[in-house]
Order: sequence, then C-alpha cells, then structure tokens
Amino acid sequence: MTAKPVVLTQRAAQDVEGAIDHYLQEAGEAVAAGFVDKLEACLRAIGGQPALGFLRYAHELDLPNVRAFPLQRYPYVVFYVEHDHRIDVWRVLHAQTDIPAWLVRD
Repeated sequence: MTAKPVVLTQRAAQDVEGAIDHYLQEAGEAVAAGFVDKLEACLRAIGGQPALGFLRYAHELDLPNVRAFPLQRYPYVVFYVEHDHRIDVWRVLHAQTDIPAWLVRD
C-alpha cells in the first residue's frame, strides 16, 4: 500500500507553531527539534497506516472518522481524518487541554 499524503489544516499548523514556540522559549532548541522529529514520525506513520489512531473522540463527540494518535515522548495528540487520497490533520493538541472543547471549536 502506498502512503497517503498528510496535510495539516491551518488550525493544525497554528497548533504546531504554538507548540514549537513554547518549547523554544521554555526548554530550548534541542527539545523543540525533538518535538518536530516526533511529529514528523507520527505523520509518516499515519500516512502509511491511517488506522493506527484511535476513534475515542469520534464516538464521544459524534465526529465521524476523527482519529487520534499520541506523539511519543511529548504530551501532544494528533487528530486527523482519512480521505480516499489524503489525510487531513485537524488539530495537534496538548493532552492536558480540554480536547473535546478544542476539537469542536470553529
């Protein structure tokens, strides 16, 4: 099976920028770069095997097909939806936020 392209929505890109800025300010360049590395690995993994993510929030919030996949070593969760020819990343949220509220925000 060929990997599908993974596309970040504008909101997801903003989430990622915010996380990188936070790590740069609070923990330094090496930690921020580690976050980027783990995020890229996560995106490659879901591009190759979209069913890796869990459907918990899809059921809880009635958001069909929204999957969640946690980053390794960083407290962030990637939320995405698989389409026929691509995967859209909706959000990249810190695990300690009110995830249901952030997912349904406009």
